[in-house]
Amino acid sequence: MVLFINYFLNTPTYNMAQKPTIPKGTRDFLPTEVAKRSYMFDTIKEVFRRFGYAPIETPSFELSSTLLGKYGDEGDRLIFRILNSGEKMKKADLEALAQDNLPRFANSLAEKALRYDLTVPFARFVVQHQNDLTFPFKRYQIQPVWRADRPQHGRYQEFTQCDVDVVGSDSLLYEVELIQIFDEVLSNLGLPGFYIQINNRKVLSGIAEVCGVAERIVELTVALDKLDKIGEAGVEEELLNKGFSPSVIEKIKPLFGFEGSNLEKMTLMRNYLSASEIGLKGLDELQEVFNHIGDLGLLKGELIFDLTLARGLNYYTGAIFEVKAKDVKMGSICGGGRYDDLTALFGLKGLSGVGVSFGADRIYDVMTELQLFPKELDRTLDLLFVNFGDKEAKHVLHLLQQVRKLGVAAELYPSAVKLQKQLKYANDRKVAYVVMIGEAEAAKGMLSLKNMETGTQEEISSAELLTRCGQLF
Repeated sequence: MVLFINYFLNTPTYNMAQKPTIPKGTRDFLPTEVAKRSYMFDTIKEVFRRFGYAPIETPSFELSSTLLGKYGDEGDRLIFRILNSGEKMKKADLEALAQDNLPRFANSLAEKALRYDLTVPFARFVVQHQNDLTFPFKRYQIQPVWRADRPQHGRYQEFTQCDVDVVGSDSLLYEVELIQIFDEVLSNLGLPGFYIQINNRKVLSGIAEVCGVAERIVELTVALDKLDKIGEAGVEEELLNKGFSPSVIEKIKPLFGFEGSNLEKMTLMRNYLSASEIGLKGLDELQEVFNHIGDLGLLKGELIFDLTLARGLNYYTGAIFEVKAKDVKMGSICGGGRYDDLTALFGLKGLSGVGVSFGADRIYDVMTELQLFPKELDRTLDLLFVNFGDKEAKHVLHLLQQVRKLGVAAELYPSAVKLQKQLKYANDRKVAYVVMIGEAEAAKGMLSLKNMETGTQEEISSAELLTRCGQLF
């Protein structure tokens, strides 16, 4: 027994502290990474503001009833549910469990859920606060969302969305405006090129109508939306597995070969959808948007009519968007569309809306890969004052206070260790300048200013340092 206890206590498996880690699909961000993300968010916010959008925030979790049933079966499976706590656990539907009705049982265990996106909570927000808003209401929102998706490159379980939406108008001018916002944001962030793909849900409804499967539009569009991922053969196989007949698939196949300019594809689709009133209406709406963008022009974006773009979400009713960066192996970095019926889910009918979302984490990854962030963002400290001892530090603290009032990020090294160690700290922090004030310099009101990039060093007065701070930073 004693031998067993000793073995148990001395076995590394039991004595070793658990290695700290985070859940898959999440990330920590170091100070320089946070600085880069802040730069990205500030750039995005500035464009949103100039286009007249106002900020709002909503809770990180919603009632499960608010979210479930709004994203289709595939979306519902990706929603993180929050287990009831305390007395509410006693309300579990055991009868549903006995009947093997697992969805109903799960719902009784989790009355709340983490938000899947920002659009459905926004629809809830609009309905709940409709008497406090002025319509058309234009909002932007930058907050994290959560999806129980399989983590992979560019796909996370926790990520930040940057959304702009306008509700209370069906004007296609807002579609034009959102394309301009795509273009300005991504151009201002330095992306060298990107595709703004556009389609219209009415066009997809027309395709389903022409194929004789209007009642199965959702299943059809979910398959079509995967064309760029699984190819033509993969889409055909998925449609067969979903029970679509070979004759239906034959009617769809010509769409895969529709290539050329936007005008050429538009002409081909008008012939293909000639018998579908709703399909032709979708093409008319697209043409109006193309005409406006053609007149206004874009900075770096390329607007492309993608007739297979479907986006699997149930709530889009008009224009749908996806944006992809050129020359980068990454999925869509932005997306969105028009949703005429979303607020009706919460009791408010007749309120059309359109909005888009910027995938901040994917955009961040693209910018990192292409080295688009300004180099100065790697620096979290502008000035470091060397510590030569208590007497000198007392003098430095007064100057440090004045420097900080000028908006300069500065600090005094906490102890009078060897100069080499303090300079290494400055290099590791990517400090721009080091200030050295010994006893003799302090008596004269002078200091040594060292440029850490060039290695040059000069003697200047404390007053000159304050003047330079306004110039250098």
